[in-house]
Amino acid sequence: MGLLWFSPPVYVKANRPGIRHGVSHVEEAAEELMAWDTKGPRWTKAVQSCVDAFEGRASPQEVREALRRRPRRRAYISRLSRRYHGNPLVRPSGVRED
Repeated sequence: MGLLWFSPPVYVKANRPGIRHGVSHVEEAAEELMAWDTKGPRWTKAVQSCVDAFEGRASPQEVREALRRRPRRRAYISRLSRRYHGNPLVRPSGVRED
């Protein structure tokens, strides 16, 4: 079996700070995933997509999509708004102080 290529490459953080590595095939994606420190739900989904691609149940493009998914911004904004809710130093926009 040859390499399972996808295009364009996905750039992921490397082990060295500030360095990003271009991943362009499933085997390389699997190697990079094994080096990740954070192994949460996103990692699990990406690893499963690699396994599925190796077994012919997923395309290389599906692996690419799993690698490039980011945590949802809405959840991040929701956490921020809960953190600052009720803080007198943070006012909603458009509210004037008299």
